[in-house]
Amino acid sequence: MFTKGGKIDLWAFAAVIILLSLGLVMVFSASSVMGLADSGNPYYYVQRQTILAAVGLVLMFVLMKVDYHIFKPLALPGLFISFALLVAVLFIGSGTGATRWIRIAGFNLQPSEVAKLVMVNYVAVYLSTKREKVRKFFSGLLPILVITAAQFVLIMLEPDFGTGVALIFSVLVVLFAGGVHLGQITFVGMMAAPVMVYFLLMKEYRVRRLFAFLDPWSDPTDTGWNVIQSLLAIGSGGLFGLGLGKSKQKFSYLPEHHTDFIFAILCEELGFLGGLSVLLLYFVLAWRGLRIAMRAPDLYGTLLAIGITSMIAFQALLNIGVVTGSLPVTGIPLPFISHGGSSLLMSLAGVGILLNISRQCQD
Repeated sequence: MFTKGGKIDLWAFAAVIILLSLGLVMVFSASSVMGLADSGNPYYYVQRQTILAAVGLVLMFVLMKVDYHIFKPLALPGLFISFALLVAVLFIGSGTGATRWIRIAGFNLQPSEVAKLVMVNYVAVYLSTKREKVRKFFSGLLPILVITAAQFVLIMLEPDFGTGVALIFSVLVVLFAGGVHLGQITFVGMMAAPVMVYFLLMKEYRVRRLFAFLDPWSDPTDTGWNVIQSLLAIGSGGLFGLGLGKSKQKFSYLPEHHTDFIFAILCEELGFLGGLSVLLLYFVLAWRGLRIAMRAPDLYGTLLAIGITSMIAFQALLNIGVVTGSLPVTGIPLPFISHGGSSLLMSLAGVGILLNISRQCQD
């Protein structure tokens, strides 16, 4: 059950610890004003995040020690549990404008975040056991597509477009790495495109966000507000930033400034160099994750490492793309930095598994 010997990838470990530490600092800086207004305690949000970070670190260190092969027989039960949670949140979930969370012991569990990691593990197990069959559409690829589509639809019913897209991207990356024919993936992508467009256009607010992405100033007081305020925060930071704790946009100008748009506050306070440093840390994590995947002792480890790495890297890319106005606005947290429990716990759990694979890598 436990892995003996072997050294973890220190580059990946250091990148995560630095990102997590920076995240706690930025959550305090970004949320102190809101915490004081909401509860009379400027430390309210950072205290919660610190507790979750501590739990996540314990989980990461445990999973670093546990042989990742233990998750192979848990793939199918995990899939059933994730489906149960995705269905349950539609009936007993909570949230403002979207039912994405299940309240447990004072904290919110987001089933869609659990589903991403569970799905990556399931696809890695499926492809590593099917091997040659995965190149056949009906016996190999189709079952995975049906399961992925079902999870995507459940996530969209919450609704949570960003997490749904992240789930599909991670699955497609693992499928490609697992040997599924590129032509099949391309065909699936072409068939899925109209469905994605339908889900994008079926809600009026998504259409308005799309137009706001193309021209935020066409509706500066409503759909374009987030992007405009985010860009103002980033631009105000200049090269070196206004200084830690000196953000002006966190005073109720920029919505979700401690969650989805925390990168804008980071750039405002720490400047272009601070934002660039964060990007470099994610690059290091992605680089080392792919290196771990290439040196994994078996196909399952390779696919699992690729899935976890792509899951974290794509989420970071999507969040930063939204914050910088490069992508339409969709709610998705910045891994290890944004305030939020489920994303943080699942990301640290994924890193723990990734570091365990690194301990068993072949030199």
